[in-house]
Amino acid sequence: LSDGERRKQISVRGIAGLGDVAEVRKSFNRHLHFTLVKDRNVATPRDYYFALAHTVRDHLVGRWIRTQQHYYERDPKRIYYLSLEFYMGRTLQNTMVNLGLQNACDEAIYQLGLDLEELEEIEEDAGLGNGGLGRLAACFLDSMATLGLAAYGYGIRYEFGIFNQRIVDGWQVEEADDWLRYGNPWEKARPEYMLPVHFYGRVCHTPEGVKWVDTQVVLAMPYDTPVPGYKNNTVNTMRLWSAKAPNDFNLQEFNVGDYIEAVLDRNLAENISRVLYPNDNFFEGKELRLKQEYFVVAATLQDIIRRFKSSKFGCRDPVRTCFETFPDKVAIQLNDTHPALSIPELMRILVDVEKVDWDKAWEITKRTCAYTNHTVLPEALERWPVSMFEKLLPRHLEIIYALNQMHLDRVAALYPGDVDRLRRMSVIEEGECKRINMAHLCVIGSHAVNGVARIHSDIVKNSVFKDFYELEPEKFQNKTNGITPRRWLLLCNPGLADVIAEKIGEGFVTDLSQLRKLLDFVNNETFIRDVAKVKQENKLKFAAYLEEQYKVKINPSSMFDVQVKRIHEYKRQLLNCLHAITLYNRIRSDPSKSFVPRTIMIGGKAAPGYHMAKMIIKLITSIGEVINNDPYVGDRLKVIFLENYRVSLAEKVIPAADLSQQISTAGTEASGTGNMKFMVNGALTIGTMDGANVEMAEEAGEENLFIFGMRVEDVEALDRQGYNAQEYYQRLPELRQAVDQIRSGFFSPRDPGCFKDIVNMLMYHDRFKVFADYEAYIKCQGQVDQLFMDPREWTKKVIRNIACSGKFSSDRTITEYAREIWGVEPSATKIPPPNLPRD
Repeated sequence: LSDGERRKQISVRGIAGLGDVAEVRKSFNRHLHFTLVKDRNVATPRDYYFALAHTVRDHLVGRWIRTQQHYYERDPKRIYYLSLEFYMGRTLQNTMVNLGLQNACDEAIYQLGLDLEELEEIEEDAGLGNGGLGRLAACFLDSMATLGLAAYGYGIRYEFGIFNQRIVDGWQVEEADDWLRYGNPWEKARPEYMLPVHFYGRVCHTPEGVKWVDTQVVLAMPYDTPVPGYKNNTVNTMRLWSAKAPNDFNLQEFNVGDYIEAVLDRNLAENISRVLYPNDNFFEGKELRLKQEYFVVAATLQDIIRRFKSSKFGCRDPVRTCFETFPDKVAIQLNDTHPALSIPELMRILVDVEKVDWDKAWEITKRTCAYTNHTVLPEALERWPVSMFEKLLPRHLEIIYALNQMHLDRVAALYPGDVDRLRRMSVIEEGECKRINMAHLCVIGSHAVNGVARIHSDIVKNSVFKDFYELEPEKFQNKTNGITPRRWLLLCNPGLADVIAEKIGEGFVTDLSQLRKLLDFVNNETFIRDVAKVKQENKLKFAAYLEEQYKVKINPSSMFDVQVKRIHEYKRQLLNCLHAITLYNRIRSDPSKSFVPRTIMIGGKAAPGYHMAKMIIKLITSIGEVINNDPYVGDRLKVIFLENYRVSLAEKVIPAADLSQQISTAGTEASGTGNMKFMVNGALTIGTMDGANVEMAEEAGEENLFIFGMRVEDVEALDRQGYNAQEYYQRLPELRQAVDQIRSGFFSPRDPGCFKDIVNMLMYHDRFKVFADYEAYIKCQGQVDQLFMDPREWTKKVIRNIACSGKFSSDRTITEYAREIWGVEPSATKIPPPNLPRD
């Protein structure tokens, strides 16, 4: 960019005062100097990245300390968001945006002869999540800080996050994500807050109360990461626990002699925080995973109670054994059932340690905890074997049995003689292997239970937890998911943010509903042109990135048709494949006909143990291999698999997309959040009436999305009737041709039987009914083509979509959680910055 163009980019990124630029340069040089004094004479790009990261971090520290001081003095109710996943991505640019430093840094780095974007690319993603659930937690942290809530994210500092995906011969290959290899400038270890966590052992019932004894101890070491709000000087904390063996680990009296072995065995304890389980929407009942779940819960609850007891207010008695006010000062939000052990653990602390009466403790626990459900897929629900609990957490098992008995007594009193209801509602599932249903534990132990989109919350009430809803309807709520407009608009799409700000000002950044004002400009020729121009620039930039990184050349004037999300049968990447094959066959059968050129991009990781998902990736890459090398097709159709899809790649591809594919079987995708990111970034959606798509269509008008396929009622009707895939196969010639090509080895000539498992699944046991929506999908894609040929009308629909995307800000979502679940009010007041005196 020329100097003039660089300065034009200033509007939303914050004006860079000359003083700021000089200050950043000075600080940068100082950090670089200390790096080099310690090490070498020649600076590498990584040295420059770290110098910049430390420079930006310096601007956080004063605000961070002051925010925590502010909370200590005012003692507000604190919000604890417990999650086993925080899918944060990169931190540098997000911090610059939220602190209003981006332009000062850009200018300073430019003056030093460096390129800011190049430095940003050096940072590793913090990939401590699988997909939607972990990324939602990250968006929520940003919104809670921006809304001035006294909130804390608590999770695990995995040494290895979600694996890096390589595609070798068309197959997914996983490699370890050693994201901490070069150190993490954004975290601060807090060894002074290290806490013990107990496992195994046995329970003694004594006259003085219950004791859990002979346990094995693992230490939890906290690492704090600052979470800045948007230009409000609030900096909250994400505290992630790392497992550490105590120094006497395995060196007790029984282990006399084998000192070396004992020290090596420290790894067994420290393995707890070694690696993120890479499953999305699937339960794998491994003991190490249960240890992770208890580890984060036990450490976090000790921390919460320490903070409650030491707060200036809270209780009048000197030692503060009074927990009456606990739910007025503490809210615990459980992100799915993974932190469900918070419920029996809080009970254990209150009853066994703090000597609170059982019924009082139960009331406190319920008033404190709230549970968010993220899925209705049965294979995703956590059901732990009782035998595993008996060994690992014997006291918690006793507490769960007691809570369940209390719960069932109440149900039995309300529904006398209804034994089947008791069986359905029990926390303990009887059978050849007795299991603990963690979702049922969460529902009975929480004062609020929410789904994550209206349609999902309705399914939760009417089917998954129907019996519980009949018992306590007031518990059940909806909180439709949202995304942070800082990362997902300002940071990833500054061009679009600028043309929006030019028309309606900058207020939308913290009040996304203001995008509605853009409806006044739907027919404004200048605005239509500007929006289209930004999209074209983003497409050119992404095309250049693909060429540079993966040596693939694509046609930037083609429609960028994108489906990026975890690979799963319910998300129906196979439906997308069938459309690609159908388009290919149409081009082949009439090469002279004019076709709307498309680049179909599909990206996402498959869980390493999910055979079908890995086959789907192989199918996508194989289809691409054939189509992309067919001279008859030319650049009218390309199928690209986007390798190693992650937060930092999403930030590049989403702003460049024309078409967003959200095509799960109705009733399976709880909400989706990628759908919202595409909408706010100016892509049109082709989708089923599932998850938040329903509300997107409601906000923008169904005629401004490409909605197709069965609704939930149709899926249920088809289930009752019996889904017969062969019927569609026989009736639809284009479908039959595509399936036959997959089956015959047309796309795998060197291994003709390669895709037999996929075809067999589609034909005989497809739970997600791909063929049932094929015809409607192909027809709907025809309408997409029609509109794309009229760029002006297409862009007008884009503007309407952007204008109606305001509801899907995580600021709105968090405001609803705050008022309706946590009982706190968001605050717009800015904390005074570190350079000004405090109030």
